[in-house]
Order: sequence, then C-alpha cells, then structure tokens
Amino acid sequence: MDSFVFEYPTKVYFGKGAAQTHLPGILAASGPRVMLAYGGGSIKKNGIYKELMGLLKSAGKTVTEFSGIMSNPTWAKVQEGTKLAREHEIDLVLAVGGGSVIDCCKVVCAQAVEDADLWELEMIQHKAPSKPSIPLGAVVTASGTGAEMNGGAVITNEEVKIKGGMFAAAPRFAILDPQYTMSLPASQVLSGAFDTLSHAMETYFGRSDRDNVSDAVAEAVMQSTISNMYTLLTDLHDYTARSNLMWTSAMAENGILKVGRLTDFECHQIEHQLGAYTDCNHGQGLAVIHPVYYRHICKDAAEKFARFARNVWGISGEGISEEETARAGVQALEDFIRACGLPTRLSQLHTRTEITPALLRQVADSTNLLQGGYRQLTHDEVYEILMECL
Repeated sequence: MDSFVFEYPTKVYFGKGAAQTHLPGILAASGPRVMLAYGGGSIKKNGIYKELMGLLKSAGKTVTEFSGIMSNPTWAKVQEGTKLAREHEIDLVLAVGGGSVIDCCKVVCAQAVEDADLWELEMIQHKAPSKPSIPLGAVVTASGTGAEMNGGAVITNEEVKIKGGMFAAAPRFAILDPQYTMSLPASQVLSGAFDTLSHAMETYFGRSDRDNVSDAVAEAVMQSTISNMYTLLTDLHDYTARSNLMWTSAMAENGILKVGRLTDFECHQIEHQLGAYTDCNHGQGLAVIHPVYYRHICKDAAEKFARFARNVWGISGEGISEEETARAGVQALEDFIRACGLPTRLSQLHTRTEITPALLRQVADSTNLLQGGYRQLTHDEVYEILMECL
C-alpha cells in the first residue's frame, strides 16, 4: 500500500431511535442557537421535523430554520444559509436530509466564519479555508452519498455552470436511523444506492493495482450494495436491506476505501458537469455514464476489470480471455442497472434542459480531467462517451 494519513472526524450514532437516544445529550453540550436545515419539506410530512423540533425545544434551543435546499445545491443557496448563520450567530447547524442538504451546510458552516469568498478561495486560488467552522451535525434521511462522513461538498455555481467539489466542514456527528429513509420512493432509494456503488467503483478502479486491503474492502462494499439493492426490488421497505445500504453508503465515503491507493472519479467529474448544465439526478446520471465509460477504459486494465467481474459479479471467466471476462463484468453492471429500473440512456433522464449534442459538447469541454484513472481522457473522448450515452 502507498503511504497515507487517516483521520476519522465524525462520530456515528446508528440504529432505530438514534435521534431520540443520543441527540438530547449532544444538544446539552452545544450552544443555545441552532440552525435546522432541510430540503423541500418532506420531513414535515413524514414526522421527522416534528420529532427533531421537539428534541430541540426540550433542550431549550433557539431554532432558526434554513429550508428549501435543492438537489444539486447552488452557490446562491450557500450564500443564503451563510447570511442566516451570521445574522443569528448560530452555534450548531443540524443538517437533516441527504447529500445535498449536508453538502450545502458544510460550506455554510465554513463560509459563515470566513471573510474570503470560499468559491474564489477554493475553486480559483486553490486554497483551503483557514478558520474553524461552525459545528455541524447530520441527520441522514436519504442515504447513498456518504456526505455525512467527510468534509467534501459538491456545489453548483449556476453563473459559471460549474458543479465542483469543495472542502469545508466535516460533520462532528451523524445520526443514521434507517427508519428515517422508509418514506422515500423507490427511484430515490435506488439512485442513491447506485451512487454508493459508484463511489466504491471509482475508488477501486484507480490506477493502483498492487493487492491491498482497500480493494478487498471495496469489493465487499460493492457486493453488499448490489445484494441489498436486489432485495429492495422485491421489498422496498426491508429494514435489514435499508440498514445495510445506509452503512455501505457511509463506508464508501469515510475514506477507508481510499487509503493507500489512487482513485479515479472521472465518471463523477463527467456527471457533475452534466448536472451543472441539466440539473439531472446525480445517481441516475452516473448509472447512464458508468458502463459506457468503463467500455472505453477496460481494455487498458483488463486484469482489474476481470477481477471485478469475478469477485463482484461472480463471473468465472472459464474458457474466455481476460479481456472478454473484463467486458462481461461491465455488461453485468449494465444489466444490473437495467434490472433496477435506473436509466441507461441520457434521453431517459428527467432534466430542466434538453440534452442535445451541442449541450454535450459544452459539458465535455468543461469537464475536469483527472489523472488517477487507467487512461487520461481528453475532452474529445469525454464528448464521445456522452454521445454514446445519448
């Protein structure tokens, strides 16, 4: 394994009733002013809002609400939250939702105490925030992104049409109660779970093929994610499957899979820019792009893709070549995506903008090209991939 430094910043409270059991003690140790952040209001329909507000009031907290955080959170929304946090001198931000809510709040917590504009600081000057952030806690109601387990955030700047990763505040604690995910529709559950699978694959297919523990753990995470997604196809409310998927989501993004190795994440870069131009669902965009991207690069790493086919999909490879086994693994991935009812073509995505070749050219030309994969892509090849996805 390559050299690494590993630190785990988030304390996790996992299981049924985790908020009722643990949040009172957490709140007792925090300041009096809490920002309760959430999305479109589904937590008011499923009872989570009432439960959490009751705990906050019982703890004597003054609550400021920051609502309406959208999928693919925008820089403008970050600025709105920052203004609230500064005006109300917030002591703790409680982000209730999935990755979008948590990511938005990570940057709010950092920007609220930072004089410099963080987009300019990080995305233009490539510098990190320097001041301690407002403490952040996450209550996960939609798993898949693993956002509660790290300090990274994905934010869309609509003015410049860039959807990019920023580094801000890692949650001090996370409440992971699988029951909180039960009201989600199947499409959201499965697209979120596919994001987990994507995170594990993007790490696994980084250009670092010496045998290591991280790859073995990644295979286990992928196997578990696939198995439990299949379970949900027959029983969407299976608690064991929901709990396993909530934890594989956390495992895929808490850093454990990434230690001692390079990662790829080129597929995420392509989808981020697709999302910046179309606001498509992140997990569904990844589902469309992954098989096409992997067909472009699998011949450059036939041995690793063949291992993926054997160890993750159970393809023996007997009687066929390493390259044929590798391609069979990619086909198994595409068949799985189709079996889950996820999109396999860009034309199947629900977007605010029509996806045309001209738009895909803009997406390709603005995609961040990484160097951790098996082959360095060009903007022209990204365009080829996107056109094959259309």
